[in-house]
Amino acid sequence: MRLDQRGDSAHSGVMTGHQDDFSHLDRAGRATADIARNPRVAVNIVVGASILLAWLLLAAMAIRGAEAWGSAPGDALLRGLPQLPLPDFLERFFVLCLSPAPLDASIVPRALALILMWFLMAIAAMLPSAAPMIRTYCEIADTARIKGEPVVHPLVLVAGYLGVWLAASMLFAALTMGVHAFAASGEIYGPLLGVAGALALLVAGLYQFSGLKEACLKKCRNPFSILFSNWSAKPVRVFRLGAAQGIWCLGCCWALVLVMFAVGVMNVFWMALIGVFTLIEKQTTGSLPTRLAGAILLVWAAALLVISL
Repeated sequence: MRLDQRGDSAHSGVMTGHQDDFSHLDRAGRATADIARNPRVAVNIVVGASILLAWLLLAAMAIRGAEAWGSAPGDALLRGLPQLPLPDFLERFFVLCLSPAPLDASIVPRALALILMWFLMAIAAMLPSAAPMIRTYCEIADTARIKGEPVVHPLVLVAGYLGVWLAASMLFAALTMGVHAFAASGEIYGPLLGVAGALALLVAGLYQFSGLKEACLKKCRNPFSILFSNWSAKPVRVFRLGAAQGIWCLGCCWALVLVMFAVGVMNVFWMALIGVFTLIEKQTTGSLPTRLAGAILLVWAAALLVISL
């Protein structure tokens, strides 16, 4: 009986070793097996590809906008870049997003296009700042996997995070359509546009000094305690956990997004600057970057208000 047990154990060990050995597969098969066995590789590929694709689409859109209607800072540089041929559906998508006047199309396609545009902006500018959260989750998941505990794929967490920004994109799209509607009706003229931009900068600057901003930033800087204390092997709970982190991130950055209405919604240079600042702000300790940005925004708001009036 003992010999049988030892034989079964040895056989099991051989089978386990065989299952973990992918040397019999070709190069593509081994790469696929490694990705399936290591979720961290899959999430890095998906997140990295999503950020790159979002930036490429936004850059192409900005070049089209600079050629057609551009008068914002940096548009002269964009007009000097080559325009690559794009599919018709992308050209139509860009027109729906960038046209300052209502198009003949119904309101639904325009609203969907603007939602997608703002969502691409969130992926490009905000998802990189969530890298510490994703990395922390992967580290905890690796520890749990070594112990033989069930683990939910990190992409579920990322989906919850992006779900919050998708909802926020709907609100920003509605605000964009409202601004376009007022501009098209002639009720907004030059000085009033300047005052509206100054107001957006004022709100963004004051929020940098608020207690809510500080509380949200603290949550974004320390994801380990939240992820560890709320750890779960249920996909729904992990999705909610990602959504909770997305809410903290939105609470931290929503006012900075308003700056885009003052500098031009599709100004990729300012979008990149906000994305880099958000990444630095969440990676550093202390309140110096936050307060410095707030002071700059307040001075900028005052100067724009004086010029407009």
